[in-house]
Amino acid sequence: MKKVTIYTDGACSGNPGKGGYGAVLLYNGHRKELSGGYISTTNNRMEIMAVIKGLEALKEPCNVTLYSDSKYVVDAIEKGWVEKWKSNNWYRNKSDKALNVDLWKRLLELLNVHEVNFCWVKGHADNVENQRCDALARGAILHDELMVDGQS
Repeated sequence: MKKVTIYTDGACSGNPGKGGYGAVLLYNGHRKELSGGYISTTNNRMEIMAVIKGLEALKEPCNVTLYSDSKYVVDAIEKGWVEKWKSNNWYRNKSDKALNVDLWKRLLELLNVHEVNFCWVKGHADNVENQRCDALARGAILHDELMVDGQS
């Protein structure tokens, strides 16, 4: 399997509000940058979307080290929260529904294809690639043609 490094970030202007995601993929000296923006969404949705878009860009199953500054995303995967929510019919507990189920389902499908190690990185610190992802996400919010988020 190819070893790929992915950095991701999401941003929102207002929460909910206009949002964007950014991802940087690094492989064997090659670099690919991805971004996109949405009319109305949340920061957490954009954090998840950045991971999804990064993994969807891979053309074959890969061994991925994925860096995110979102504790929500990293902990949900690494601590098994998403799998627990899924097994509880997408409830976090007996009364609270899990949020962003549509995106978690997409992400879980991708995690069945790729071997992914999630790593948390402190946001807005000295990590150059995380800062680039933040710039991509924030820049995506400024585009004139923003997409509609299929929130569910």
